[in-house]
Amino acid sequence: MKLLNDKVAIVTGAARGIGEAVALKLAAQGAHIAFTYVSDSSAEKAANLCDKLQDIGVRAKSYQSNAGDFAQSEQFVNDVLKEFGKIDICVNNAGISKDNLLLRMSAEQWDDVMTTNLKSVFNMTKQVIRPMMKAKTGSIINMSSIIGITGNAGQSSYAASKAGIIGFTKSIAKEMGSRNIRCNAIAPGFIETDMTGYLKEGDAAEKYKNGIPLGRFGSGENIADVVVFLASDWSNYITGQVISVCGGLNM
Repeated sequence: MKLLNDKVAIVTGAARGIGEAVALKLAAQGAHIAFTYVSDSSAEKAANLCDKLQDIGVRAKSYQSNAGDFAQSEQFVNDVLKEFGKIDICVNNAGISKDNLLLRMSAEQWDDVMTTNLKSVFNMTKQVIRPMMKAKTGSIINMSSIIGITGNAGQSSYAASKAGIIGFTKSIAKEMGSRNIRCNAIAPGFIETDMTGYLKEGDAAEKYKNGIPLGRFGSGENIADVVVFLASDWSNYITGQVISVCGGLNM
């Protein structure tokens, strides 16, 4: 028996990277997948992911929708409910970084990161809790970051957005616990994705690896494994927690 057989999962920002790995891993455990992508340039990747998911044997549909926009999030969730009939799992994965020292950071750069990383979590969570409350069950999984715990020079906007996700997660867990809706966060460390491609080679890569007790960068699959756990009944007494998946970086 698969852990998520016939569950319906939403994954935002799933056309590549961690989001793609999460969607594939959830599908492998029997979940039907509705996922978002934003830009026209990601349409082909989204279509390819749909094909991969359907080949696994689950229902899958992609939606071009910006989770940072409240109206689009509302429409997306309504469309998913019409198409799939329910929402059991919501993975708030959409995120960007626009790193800069604070002295050089523009207000627009700050706002873009906050909208995509933090407001999107509010938008999506607000929409999915109603059907989850009606069903008296649900798992919301928010993608934070180790940087949201430790901070990092040149990443004040990214760190603030990811720290905000942690506070939001703990608050929603307290609000929704009595309705049997769980809310947890994952804090990835250095994960090999397009966003962290600059870390793969050279002196910088070795420097970062030397600071990781396990001595290597993580993969999207490492994060996806924890998502499956938090989405499943194996974690049905876990809520309001932040699980660091960082190779021991945050100890």
